[in-house]
Amino acid sequence: MTPLILVTNDDGVRAPGLAILAQALQAIGQVVIVAPDQDNSAASHSLTMKRPLRVKDLGQDRYSVDGTPTDCVTLALGKILPHKPQLVVSGINPGPNLGDDVSYSGTVSAAVEGTMLGAPSLAVSLAGEEPFCFETAAAFAVTLARTILDKGLPKDTLLNVNVPNRRPEEIHGVRFTRQGRRVYDGAIKETFDPWGRQHYWIGGGTPFWDEGEDTDAQAILAGYVSVTPLHLDLTNHAALRKLGAEWKLSI
Repeated sequence: MTPLILVTNDDGVRAPGLAILAQALQAIGQVVIVAPDQDNSAASHSLTMKRPLRVKDLGQDRYSVDGTPTDCVTLALGKILPHKPQLVVSGINPGPNLGDDVSYSGTVSAAVEGTMLGAPSLAVSLAGEEPFCFETAAAFAVTLARTILDKGLPKDTLLNVNVPNRRPEEIHGVRFTRQGRRVYDGAIKETFDPWGRQHYWIGGGTPFWDEGEDTDAQAILAGYVSVTPLHLDLTNHAALRKLGAEWKLSI
């Protein structure tokens, strides 16, 4: 049976990374695209609940949704697809999703939603600046997709993949990594409109990474593909044991 693969993103249904990813994955399965009708970068795991959603059939197994990446996956698995897909792939994001970016990323959140709904899922991002080597990330996504279809993923686990924006021969290899810390200095810009009214832009700034050699950011800096398994359970189990044993709380 040919695997059914859902492809989505947060950059919109017309994004070049989405098209290249979908085309590459056609070598291993039936690909259906369900993606936002416009850019939804940094949408995180938001659902649209205060208005109805509209789905547009664009033909050739392509659908757009006037909502978020999470909306797209929810509608795809609940209404659009004939059955649950064997794989959900989100990307290719033109830019990295490393460290704390994961909390904001619509790309990663689409894979989170797929995992929550019981479909093996991964998010793919290209770490670097234009011009983007989408083909490099797409080729690795196919390799990883084949492995997942063959071996599966641990329960409640998705993969966050970051690929250096280089030609394949310029990449040193693949590392399994932990999520690092990637924070920004100067991410809030104060501006003024032509009438002198104050505004703020959130975005940009100078990124700072933690120094752990086993982190996603350090793998990218060293020229390796970073594959980070993320778990749906956000509980800090060590802290749970410590607080339960040491804190004596009452009402």
